[in-house]
Amino acid sequence: MVSHSPLGAVADGSRKLSVTTGPGAVICPRTQGFPELVRPRRVVTLSPRQCAPTKDQTVKPPANKAADDLQAASRLPVDSPPANSPPVNSPLAQSPLPQPLPVIPLSIKHWPAADRPRERLMQSGPGHVSDAELLAVVLGRGVAGVSALDLARQLLHRFGGMRGVLNAPPAALEALHGLGPGKSSVLTAVRECCCRYMGEKLMTGRAITSPADSQDFLIARLRDRPHEVFCCVFLDNRHRVLAFEELFRGTIDSTTVYPREVVRQALQRNAAALILAHNHPSGVPEPSEADRLITRRIRDALDLVDVRLLDHFVIGDGACVSLASRGLL
Repeated sequence: MVSHSPLGAVADGSRKLSVTTGPGAVICPRTQGFPELVRPRRVVTLSPRQCAPTKDQTVKPPANKAADDLQAASRLPVDSPPANSPPVNSPLAQSPLPQPLPVIPLSIKHWPAADRPRERLMQSGPGHVSDAELLAVVLGRGVAGVSALDLARQLLHRFGGMRGVLNAPPAALEALHGLGPGKSSVLTAVRECCCRYMGEKLMTGRAITSPADSQDFLIARLRDRPHEVFCCVFLDNRHRVLAFEELFRGTIDSTTVYPREVVRQALQRNAAALILAHNHPSGVPEPSEADRLITRRIRDALDLVDVRLLDHFVIGDGACVSLASRGLL
């Protein structure tokens, strides 16, 4: 029997062992009365500063299954099939996906009457329709998938406007999809109609009383020529038009003019007066020194046969300069 003495002595009946124990000493019954010192557990209380995580520690948020699944799905390869996709060897997986049907634009005849170019031209007049609508009326029809109005817009965009379309050579027109020899010949005929319409202002028997009477016609005839052209308008003694002739052609910046040939043509038509005109392909109608010199030479040659030189026009890009109005004759 093991007993504790007040002073810490331990007795087991045969011998006595005096052990000085501290407050934490206990007697283990399995050691036959020998005491065993056991350290008691200590409760350590930490301050809030000591409880704070260090920079090497991370605080994990609470588990969220939906967020974890989304993060795991984002790490899948891009070309991996979905979880519910059919097997690769199945007929369903090998069949191609259906393609959307192409959108075929309606032809102009299916448009509302208020939107058709021809009806708009007839109802509103030519001054209330656009260049594309006028050109669509001239073309008549388009091709499969491209209406006449869309074709007209492509022409205006490629050649820079109505003037560029009418001056384009047939080969350049036919290079556009939907324009064959038929439509290109129609555009060439329209341009020639415009020139002949302007030429009727200088028809035989009509008198020219001012420079403005001949300027519009000369501009329409010469402004778009790629090379220099020298022309003459032959008049009778009342300044009525006898003929219009292109006498000389040159290069992009010059032409050779022979005063003798001008005099011969005037005598052949029995002309009493002349109007000279030539173009500058550069588009600048300012007379050069060579222009002034050849004008004086032709004037002196005509004076020998009693034919008067009334004016000499230099045609540019939509502009015209009269040498007579500048006092250069």
